[in-house]
Amino acid sequence: MLATIHHPAATASDALPLVIAHGLYGSARNWGVIARRLADVRDVVAVDMRNHGDSPHVADHGYPEMAADLAEVIATLGGRVDLMGHSMGGKAAMQLALTDGARVRRLVVADIAPVTYRHDQSQYAQAMQALDLTGITTRGEADRRLAETIEDPSLRAFFLQSLDLKAAGGPRWRLNLDVLAAEMSKIVGWPGTLGQFDGPALFLTGADSHYVKPEYRDTIRALFPAARFAKIPDTGHWLHAEKPREFEETVRVFLTA
Repeated sequence: MLATIHHPAATASDALPLVIAHGLYGSARNWGVIARRLADVRDVVAVDMRNHGDSPHVADHGYPEMAADLAEVIATLGGRVDLMGHSMGGKAAMQLALTDGARVRRLVVADIAPVTYRHDQSQYAQAMQALDLTGITTRGEADRRLAETIEDPSLRAFFLQSLDLKAAGGPRWRLNLDVLAAEMSKIVGWPGTLGQFDGPALFLTGADSHYVKPEYRDTIRALFPAARFAKIPDTGHWLHAEKPREFEETVRVFLTA
């Protein structure tokens, strides 16, 4: 079972729970503020995907396996939820909706499409693996060392959220970096899943991102006939971090429509 962070509804209602699946190198903790705000009238459950956070470290990291993980969590929440995923988590959410659609009422896919991408994110796993953790006691020191291989300070800050400085035996990554690097072709790929999810589906993208190109829309509509598309201005792939209030409000309107 995946590790989860449960945000109980502030006010009881008959709304289904919302499950949030994060992207590559992320964790449930990344979604804390948005999850708490969306928990005003519904339970919100953010998961640590396999090989991330406090979830099990396992050898496989494909989308059928990740979708099965989500289904197991959903079964404990009554069997049907609203489901939101960003990037890798969005692909896992799409996989589940296409293969076990009865578990999903409404689907939110944040800045990703059901296609194979050409980019490779394994260089970041390698940079984290190569980081000398000896004697590190602060995130600032870790950031200075990681800056030798990763220039972008926002990326470093994101990755370092997964560095456990208080682990017994010394600092350690909460990421199964060996497996994530080895399975990268699956992560940036798409298993070619057929079928359709006929429920409401929102494909929410960053206006400055290139992850969901116009030419992907026919593929999306073939799999998700009720798909709707929306963009958040002045945001890239990390749209939920760049414009959290706009992201939250767009999701809220869709879920309550």
